[in-house]
Amino acid sequence: MALRGVRVVELAGLAPGPFCGMILADFGAQVMRVDRLGSRGDISHLGRGKRSIAVDLKRPRGAAVLRRLCAGVDVVLEPFRSGVMEKLQLGPEILQQVNPKLIYARLSGFGQTGRFSGVAGHDINYLALSGVLSKIGRSGENPYAPLNLLADFGGGSLICALGIMMALFERTRTGKGQVIDANMVEGTAYLSSFLWKTHKVGLWEQPRGQNLLDGGAPFYTTYRTADGEFMAVGALEPQFYELLIKGLGLNSAELPNQMSTADWPEMKKKFAVVFAKKTKAEWCQIFEGTDACVTPVLTFEEVAHHDHHKERGSFISDEEQGVSPRPAPLLSSTPATPSFKRDPFVGEHTEDILKEFGFSQEEIDRLNSDKIIEIHELKANL
Repeated sequence: MALRGVRVVELAGLAPGPFCGMILADFGAQVMRVDRLGSRGDISHLGRGKRSIAVDLKRPRGAAVLRRLCAGVDVVLEPFRSGVMEKLQLGPEILQQVNPKLIYARLSGFGQTGRFSGVAGHDINYLALSGVLSKIGRSGENPYAPLNLLADFGGGSLICALGIMMALFERTRTGKGQVIDANMVEGTAYLSSFLWKTHKVGLWEQPRGQNLLDGGAPFYTTYRTADGEFMAVGALEPQFYELLIKGLGLNSAELPNQMSTADWPEMKKKFAVVFAKKTKAEWCQIFEGTDACVTPVLTFEEVAHHDHHKERGSFISDEEQGVSPRPAPLLSSTPATPSFKRDPFVGEHTEDILKEFGFSQEEIDRLNSDKIIEIHELKANL
């Protein structure tokens, strides 16, 4: 796998950090999640392919344990607000003195500096501060966040993973690590570069929900079907629009020009009436194999069973029969090989990891008895 041999220490946190760590693990990195003593583990359920070591970092001896680990790894991934790691004597200045090759990835909401750097927030707050939330929503309605995907996982996890990849590549030339300030506000804003770059060409001049790509156009939105399901329409180009009109059984000569924005509201109503006359399955049959850019809105119960996904193996099942997407992208020579085992219990690998990093059994026993670490011993099912 592409990241085989890369060792990562991931400080346990909420969803963005765990997903970033899971990406690295899926593509071959050895990811060690540092959990709090007595915690429930990764409540985001994104621990695939990781091992767990439980350490009390608030105690000096626990922090010392982590410093020893970080002396022998490639990447540290930490999800805390600015200054938290420094208070624990675990900031990049200290860790990189011992390990100059260390890549120190800081994944936060607002960044390491600025007036918001020390305050709490969640996806919707980061999305709001990035400017992107103001663009998302139906006409005449409040802005709404598209679940917690865009800031947490797009602007956060993926941008941070990209930063780690670039830092690893740069290290092959310089031999030195660096600090990555990945934050969800700026990551989300960066993802929205297309919106900024097209701001002056008319794509977004109308109020929210009335533009070409935000649900305003009748040929770029969703429609309810006769069985209460939905179809998605994205027929932007004229040749694709003609195929849409043909599939709907309408006559283009009797309709306004596709780009007549004044007629869009009435056209949406007309299209809605037509879509409501057939079921989702019937519309799928009509548009199957065409370039009309009309697709079913698949539910989570349907998606893994869709023929396209089955042909590509796009979804996988773990040993507990949980279904999830296959890691992407698909590399031709070194594809991801995700673990099919259950997520680790808190402290399940504490002893093994410490031994790998040179801790003696006597040191481990003392740390355990003093409650600096936690060892989760699996009980055999007899």
